[in-house]
Amino acid sequence: MEIDENKKQDIKPSKQPKESSLSHKLAETGLFFLELFKVVVLAAITIVLIRHFLFKPFYVRGASMEPNFYDKEYLIIDELTYRMREPVRGEVVVFKYPLDESQFFLKRIIGLPGERVKIASGQVIIYNQEFPEGFVLGEEYLPTDLDTTGDMAVSLKSNEYFVMGDNRDNSYDSRRFGAIAKDVLVGRAIFRGWPFNRVDIINVPKFSF
Repeated sequence: MEIDENKKQDIKPSKQPKESSLSHKLAETGLFFLELFKVVVLAAITIVLIRHFLFKPFYVRGASMEPNFYDKEYLIIDELTYRMREPVRGEVVVFKYPLDESQFFLKRIIGLPGERVKIASGQVIIYNQEFPEGFVLGEEYLPTDLDTTGDMAVSLKSNEYFVMGDNRDNSYDSRRFGAIAKDVLVGRAIFRGWPFNRVDIINVPKFSF
């Protein structure tokens, strides 16, 4: 059968290629959003794991750690280190208040497990196996005119730490509620992120004996 030349112009191309192209584009778009969804979910899981098991933000409340930490400063707390090693003297730590674990405190570790801590005449004296006669703790991070009040002596058990705030006259700490056990420690402060003019890495001080 022959086709009239005049009727060739009336023959319309099939719509199938356009429909196929549209389906392909929809499939590509669907794959894109699926991959995007996977990335978002993975990122969310990573953030949750980091915040709950590695690092956690903490806002300073009150004046107990002045002049080194002020009210409303933003800190990053490392929750991993103490799972691999013991706390070190001088580290600034966040812990659950022993009498109400819904509250969190920020203090500095002064006494270590097995030591005897004595506060007398404004000084902190540490007794341990290395220094059985005791040594006066030289705290260079404190103002030179600051004395530690609250004369007392306490012997720490094998899992206990003696903690104090840097603002010794305005700190509710182990001088009041006693030593804390390791299992209430949340982690150590490692970074100050706010305010911007005080952004800093928080280092462990070196003590003079």
